[in-house]
Amino acid sequence: MSAPKVLVASDLDRTLIYSAAALALTMPDARAPRLLCVEVHESKPLSYLTETAAGLLTELGDTALFVPTTTRTRKQYQRINLPGPPPKYAICANGGHLLVDGVSDPDWYAQVTARLASECASLTEVREHLAATADPVWVRKHRVAEDLFAYLVVERELLPEEWVKELAVWAENRGWTVSLQGRKIYAVPKPLTKSAAVRELARRTGAVRTLAAGDSLLDADLLLAADRGWRPGHGELAEADWTAPAITALPERGVLAGERILREFLREVREVREA
Repeated sequence: MSAPKVLVASDLDRTLIYSAAALALTMPDARAPRLLCVEVHESKPLSYLTETAAGLLTELGDTALFVPTTTRTRKQYQRINLPGPPPKYAICANGGHLLVDGVSDPDWYAQVTARLASECASLTEVREHLAATADPVWVRKHRVAEDLFAYLVVERELLPEEWVKELAVWAENRGWTVSLQGRKIYAVPKPLTKSAAVRELARRTGAVRTLAAGDSLLDADLLLAADRGWRPGHGELAEADWTAPAITALPERGVLAGERILREFLREVREVREA
């Protein structure tokens, strides 16, 4: 009899993998963990995890159904070279694309776009509002991701906090969510969720248990949909002191939080398999 399937859906950036700026290496240099680069962009190293985390992730991929679950576009996701077996499934564009062996499932995408058309304001309306209200003094780039949502790249130290709050209220009234992550401000339709895609995968694969991890506001629905969830000691959710009954708030920050999350995933997977 085969072991029960555990689906592990994890956010990537600032949850499992970290840019140099987000590593939070606060220990003495001589005690810093060895790092493995897992993403190169324009010939430059971009994202890392610890070598220990790489070993844990490889083990996780061998013992559970590991599903990278990210707000990244498909193109941005495909730059990442994670250790371990290549994931059969991945969730990109905050749930807009469900990849099966690297290819977007057309039926899922059709379901998602139909929901967006009927349940919230259009991307065009949101883009026009961002263009009209965001000050070029602190905006560096306007971007659209997969024709599903929009984001700005900003100078964080110049960004008016009041503007972000006003944008959040404006978006809320139109069925959209605003999330500030590092130098990016995301405007994402509320029906576009990681949790919906994870539920679909759990249905397809017959998973008996779902585990999740994430650090941002856009991960809250993913964590709430899982049987168990973990969040690191940094990020939007930590700053808001956000928690829920099945969620564990970890004290670790930066790249060591990613290592701890993988340990927690593996411990839970072993318990399910041994039960």
